[in-house]
Amino acid sequence: MKQWELQCSRCSARLPFRYQDMKCACGGTLLVDYDLEHVAKTFTKASLQLRYPSMWRYQELLPLQDKASIISLGEGWTPLLRMPTWESKLSLKRLWIKREEQNPTGSFKSRGFSVAVSLLKEAGATKAAVPSNGNAAGALAAYAGRAGIQAFVFIPMDCPSLIVDECPLYGATTVLVDGFIHDAAAIIESGRKEQGWVNVGTLKEPGRVEGKKTMGLELAEQLGWTFPDVIIYPTGGGSGIIGMWKSFLELKKLGFIEGDMPRFVCVQESGCQPIVDGLGQPMAVTPTHDSDASLAPEPHKIIPNPTGMRVPNPPDLELLLSIVKQSGGTAIAVSKEQIAQATQSLGAEGISSSPEGAATWAAMLVLCDTGWLRSTDSVVLFNTSHAMKYAKLGASAAIPIIKTYEEFMVYRNI
Repeated sequence: MKQWELQCSRCSARLPFRYQDMKCACGGTLLVDYDLEHVAKTFTKASLQLRYPSMWRYQELLPLQDKASIISLGEGWTPLLRMPTWESKLSLKRLWIKREEQNPTGSFKSRGFSVAVSLLKEAGATKAAVPSNGNAAGALAAYAGRAGIQAFVFIPMDCPSLIVDECPLYGATTVLVDGFIHDAAAIIESGRKEQGWVNVGTLKEPGRVEGKKTMGLELAEQLGWTFPDVIIYPTGGGSGIIGMWKSFLELKKLGFIEGDMPRFVCVQESGCQPIVDGLGQPMAVTPTHDSDASLAPEPHKIIPNPTGMRVPNPPDLELLLSIVKQSGGTAIAVSKEQIAQATQSLGAEGISSSPEGAATWAAMLVLCDTGWLRSTDSVVLFNTSHAMKYAKLGASAAIPIIKTYEEFMVYRNI
């Protein structure tokens, strides 16, 4: 076997590595599978101690052949902040927040796009497009700008204007879509061949999952090569869950860690909760330390916030449900009001949290109140972006709004 190939997450078929088209014939997702015997020759705990503190310290577990193609802005090795006061309040053994908002583009998306754009450069691609609820667009724009690759980003029109306005600053062609993220994805697919775009949407290529995987590698290293009991993570398309699960399996196979895998909690917003619904046992939202469940409206009456959690149709829902079940985890939906209150609570602790990051705090409070989280649990929350990106909502007047690929072409030809 070469240093890496692709393996189907569903039927286990093996295929040669490729840069695009991550669907197996059976419908499963193709993921990178490494020759771990080869990896182990240089990837050791001792060697890591001598390496620069960025996510590229894990280069043997990232699928790049040409190291000269690496496109990096200094992503990774974000702080893991312990919350001892809240450990006492909530009767938890340990509580940490992984501060992904400190990545170069202000969100965890820096990790995935560092690898994805590096692979684009290695493959000689010149154009890339992404459908995004905001942060992925900014990350592609920044990393593609660094690589000299043309970026095209398609963003739902109600996404935060501060995120939208940032994309042209990096040189990206930026378009607002009158619809949701799947409508943006449909526009890209309509024009992909004609425009020569590489679609770097979730699970459309191998780099984003592998980049997100470094969150798991890094977390395990920061915890002294141990797993936490529970990981609470805001989930939209799910590449972070898939990547971290994959990273933990790789660490176990390499002999870095023994013991049980963490229980994964997928957090969604009420009204857009495909993972919660897919598990068939949606967790009730009950009163928490900072919120009142009576504030939560009926799910069918809710218009979800324009955040990274608003993904009605995850690219591989079956895989996400499988990971949550295998881990012994769960999924939970929280309300807009709970998210807003959690943002304030984290702000009072000096942490600037995006709605997605705040949702993990709101979910944790519910899980403590219901008894799902135990006093013996060590828990890690992921704050995936900072609050100020969401300080201003509404479309920017300078960015065109379209519904179809044909409208995009009209705009391009003006």
